[in-house]
Amino acid sequence: MVLTMNDVDRFEASRPRLEAIAYRLLGSASEAEDAVQDTFLRWQAADVDRIEVPEAWLTKVLTNLCLTQLTSARARRETYVGEWLPEPLLAGDPMLGPADTAEQRESVSYAVLAVMERLSPNERAVYVLREAFDYPHREIAEILDITEASSQQIFHRAKKHVAAGKARTEIDEAEARRIVEEFLAAATSGRTEPLVRLLTGDAISIGDGGGKVPARAKAFEGALAVAKFMRGLFKPSVAKRNVVGGSPDVYATTANGSPALVAVLDGRVVGVMCLEVTAEGITAFRNQVNPDKLERATRHWAASDHGAPLVESAF
Repeated sequence: MVLTMNDVDRFEASRPRLEAIAYRLLGSASEAEDAVQDTFLRWQAADVDRIEVPEAWLTKVLTNLCLTQLTSARARRETYVGEWLPEPLLAGDPMLGPADTAEQRESVSYAVLAVMERLSPNERAVYVLREAFDYPHREIAEILDITEASSQQIFHRAKKHVAAGKARTEIDEAEARRIVEEFLAAATSGRTEPLVRLLTGDAISIGDGGGKVPARAKAFEGALAVAKFMRGLFKPSVAKRNVVGGSPDVYATTANGSPALVAVLDGRVVGVMCLEVTAEGITAFRNQVNPDKLERATRHWAASDHGAPLVESAF
């Protein structure tokens, strides 16, 4: 089929929403872009004049492409080197999608994306469509070819799993920066005690290097272990500079709506550290250093105003 400009415009009007859905489902910006492009190819091949509700049709096609992708991704992640973490999106990235409600903001938080890895593909799809995009269960049932009652049951089960695995406190941008600055001051002090005071007793630190950048295969657990790791991480050394290719500057920002540190070297994002914060303190650090998962962050960084670094030549 040959699409008219009007047909192309209708698809492009839906692209931001489709990308936001796909990213939440897959935890990968690059895979989300591919899924949306595959959806466009199916739209191009369809008899679009016979599609009564284009938005519903596109959502159904996209969701099912993502479900197939999730199934194969699980098999790939069994052989993934070290820990697997989602691809972080920096503040202002349009793929973050709607952020009008607490539920929408939470659904794309790094902590929740990590927890959603434990859900089945159907649980993840129902949770995302209902919680983040407020689809009624009737429409979700049509998208997934299940009953409305099944959609409701799957949603309650998924929401329970997600709630059990997160302990996030919503904070504004100013508070996020204050937390990042306080943490960075403690981490660069050369002492463990200031760091321990900022952490919860069960704090963890997880790193994803994808086998391309050194990252511990097992998470650090407990305030003292995490504090010692962070103290060492921010201690300058020739070895770290050799790995990164130099000494990066460190900036404060948000990633997926959470406080974050971004390490930048010669305009290239070489690391994103997302902090999970509760009323009791920092409870998790999720560190993305796999260069394959930082390409979009680098592009977005180059196109945005990010101010002065908190620390110059950190390593």
